[in-house]
Amino acid sequence: MGVIRKKTISRGTEGGLKYICDICSADITATVRIRCHVCTDYDLCVQCFKDGSKSRDHDPAIHEFLVIEQHSIPIYDKDWGADEELCLLEGAEVYGLGSWADIADHIGGYRTKDEVRDHFVKTYVDSSNFPLPENADPRDKCLSEEVPREMFQARKKRRIEERREEAKSAPPATPKQKPTASVPACHEVAGYMPGRLEFETEFANEAEEAVQHMQFDPGDGLNPRNGEVEPEMELKLVVMDIYNARLTSRADRKKVIFEHNLLEYKKSVALDKKKTKEELALANKAKPFARMMNHADFEAFTSQLEFEHNLRQAIAQLQDWRQMCIGDLKTGEKYEQEKQARAARPAPTGAFDRQAGVRPEKKTEKESNVKAAVTLELTAPELPERLKPTPPTPVPPPSTIATINGTHPKGPLTNGTSNTANILPPQHEKKTRYSVPPLSGTAPLKLTSENATDLHLLTKEEAELCSVVRLMPKPYLVIKETVLREAMKNGGALKRKTVRELCKIDSSKCVKLFDFFVHSGWIVKA
Repeated sequence: MGVIRKKTISRGTEGGLKYICDICSADITATVRIRCHVCTDYDLCVQCFKDGSKSRDHDPAIHEFLVIEQHSIPIYDKDWGADEELCLLEGAEVYGLGSWADIADHIGGYRTKDEVRDHFVKTYVDSSNFPLPENADPRDKCLSEEVPREMFQARKKRRIEERREEAKSAPPATPKQKPTASVPACHEVAGYMPGRLEFETEFANEAEEAVQHMQFDPGDGLNPRNGEVEPEMELKLVVMDIYNARLTSRADRKKVIFEHNLLEYKKSVALDKKKTKEELALANKAKPFARMMNHADFEAFTSQLEFEHNLRQAIAQLQDWRQMCIGDLKTGEKYEQEKQARAARPAPTGAFDRQAGVRPEKKTEKESNVKAAVTLELTAPELPERLKPTPPTPVPPPSTIATINGTHPKGPLTNGTSNTANILPPQHEKKTRYSVPPLSGTAPLKLTSENATDLHLLTKEEAELCSVVRLMPKPYLVIKETVLREAMKNGGALKRKTVRELCKIDSSKCVKLFDFFVHSGWIVKA
């Protein structure tokens, strides 16, 4: 069947292509036209052909011509004319089967892509005379006799007018977008080329480098003398096996990506946002099993894992309710709400809070003096000197000297205070700094915050003592607590032998610890 090639200069208002006279530029789309059989895409209107007009290389005297009429008569379908059938076949040849939108634009007459596809399948594919239509016989004129030309053209004109009005009232369609190029920048997954189904950087991306210069010529690899394979050919075959194994691994990884829809990155992120933190961690741990399952099995597997996780949480919650003696759901819900409220409540801050943002309020001088007086009343005279507070007090008058010496006329001192409330607290002399003598034949231990984590709990003198006796801070604190507890049982007095038995370390180190405790006022030498 000869196919008439149309010009592609401009499109009609109702779609399709226009035919323009090459002499007078008149629109001859819907009328009879004369086509030159020699010149390419050369059409004339009847008037220009009658006048013998010519242009370019066209010579009407010697060139053959063809009269083309409007074949607006049904031949295969009551609603499709012969001219539309020709445009359908021509569009399928030009644009390819499957490009139904382009074929519909090529036909015109407000034909839609679904209408064109359904007509092609019904008339040509589902025909009993495939690949020919049902009424392909030229002598079969039943449709043309059933639907006359005038009736068919009137029906076609009415259809075009109705669809034109619908197109005017319809909202403007979005412009046709340029098809996605097969480049890494045109996909939501960076580096993926959708047109080639490949990635910019593949698995084992350098696998081709080992075989790019390898050649196999006819007759190579066989020794003509004994007919055995040469070592070089064996090496080439081993390299090819390695290359094929890498290609297989690459294909397997691509199969996992396509099978589980991992290229839909935005959709996957949206689904992950709906999951809890525990469910997301569980799904990430289960991902290695996706390589040995299809998508449906893997989804069922992960959903069952999430179900098991939720069951375990529910069981743990019920066990917690049982310990709290909760016997119904209403009480359990109330308990959970109160538990969340307690967890969200900020922790109370006290005077000993070491956070940087917490600053204790400044105390007035009057409050300080009152608290100092109360502390003095509760301080026993037999307690170590280090624990007795020394608030700033004015110089006592001479009349109080006897009180300071402990010979007050009204009686002796009791519990660190006199029988008179107006007597000032005793004054203590400034304590001298204790220097630890080094051990003979032993170098001091260098203590830092890196090798001694509890160093910040010691004073400078205690840190120096631990360095000299080569004792870490934590054992020293245990020894100190043990000695002080024993001293409290014996009224604050201990013997050096007792301290040695309590410490259970070298005697020379025990002597230095005992002397330091006595000098600090924590214990008294018995």
